[in-house]
Amino acid sequence: MLHNFEPAATGDEVHAAALQYVRKVSGATKPSKANQEAFDRAVHEIAHITQHLLDDLVAFGPPKDREVEAAKAKERSAKRFATA
Repeated sequence: MLHNFEPAATGDEVHAAALQYVRKVSGATKPSKANQEAFDRAVHEIAHITQHLLDDLVAFGPPKDREVEAAKAKERSAKRFATA
């Protein structure tokens, strides 16, 4: 999630999310040379439109703190993958 955080999502974070999305949709973590241009273009365009989306969204609650949310996620993961 990139919306409603303080500090706001960086361009690198938006690009990483776009890359993850394109990899998921295409089924390729590293495209072939024949598909590289289309892959890169998709990542660029999705990152661009994602940034527009984040800029236009209205938040109804206070911004979340990245470190607090990361700690919560780490705790959930530890509980989920804990061994008995």
